[in-house]
Amino acid sequence: MTTVSPQGLLEQALERVQHATNEASLDEVRVAYLGKKGLLTGLLKQLGQLPPETRREAGQAVNRCKQSLESAIESRRETLHRQAIEARLESERVDITMPGRTLPAGGPHPVHRALDRILAIFGQLGFNVATGPEVEDDRYNFGALNFPEHHPARAMHDTFYLPDGRVLRTHTSPVQIRVMEAAEPPVRIVAPGRVFRSDSDQTHTPQFHQVEGLLVDRDVSFADLKGLLSAFVNAFFEESLEVRLRPSYFPFTEPSAEVDVRWRNEDGTTGRWLEVLGCGMVHPNVLANCDIDPEEYTGYAFGLGVERFAMLRYRVNDLRLFFENDLNFLGQFR
Repeated sequence: MTTVSPQGLLEQALERVQHATNEASLDEVRVAYLGKKGLLTGLLKQLGQLPPETRREAGQAVNRCKQSLESAIESRRETLHRQAIEARLESERVDITMPGRTLPAGGPHPVHRALDRILAIFGQLGFNVATGPEVEDDRYNFGALNFPEHHPARAMHDTFYLPDGRVLRTHTSPVQIRVMEAAEPPVRIVAPGRVFRSDSDQTHTPQFHQVEGLLVDRDVSFADLKGLLSAFVNAFFEESLEVRLRPSYFPFTEPSAEVDVRWRNEDGTTGRWLEVLGCGMVHPNVLANCDIDPEEYTGYAFGLGVERFAMLRYRVNDLRLFFENDLNFLGQFR
């Protein structure tokens, strides 16, 4: 058996433990003395070579040394761990007496500010908000809305078609069809949402936002429609603006009209007429397509572009400014 005593090995190991500067070097000491081939482990394996009368005492001595070394290693490990935490806290210390860094405050996008204002006004006028999918089939986007097969809006250069024949909706009018199919009159809703058309210039983008409105009930008249839109326009712009309706054509309304307002110049003088939205009485074919009797019920519908109203309210002359994410531009609306 080796002449090195357990106590001598313990003293060597304890010295190495105290000099260990990290957990990796500490683990090397553990393996060297307590591992399967460690020095103290080797003494235990050699006990069988000792005379029977000395084995017990020798074994107890080795086990005491192992326990002492294990305790010393664990204590040193805790010390190293605590020192590492203290060093990290010191290196990551934050001086709370230093002045903070000011970050610019954000705010709602001008288009969403306009949309929220539109919905709030119609909410006060008794309209509920309804939504629907942005990907529609031909029936909801065209057929049920009385679009003839040859209508230009169905052409590829106006509409985004998907490979399966469905389309990215070109207006939120399909929501009106879905509501009329699911509910009995009276119906009183506005349908906000994104719509898509193949168009892009100073006043058009391929994606924009619409709000369309629908009211279906007994004895609904064109005069009701004009009164509603006049009240809405004046509430939105917070001005008493002159409103006129010009005859127009939409497949889903009859009669149909464009709504113009007499705009005011920045100096307060009366300006030119500006088109702001389209409207009309719901076409009897549309009501019939939704199983609503056009002999019993009538209704009106209207639609407006949110970006158009935002441009007018904030006097922005280029629609693309809303989507270029220029912080100097957007910061004006905080």
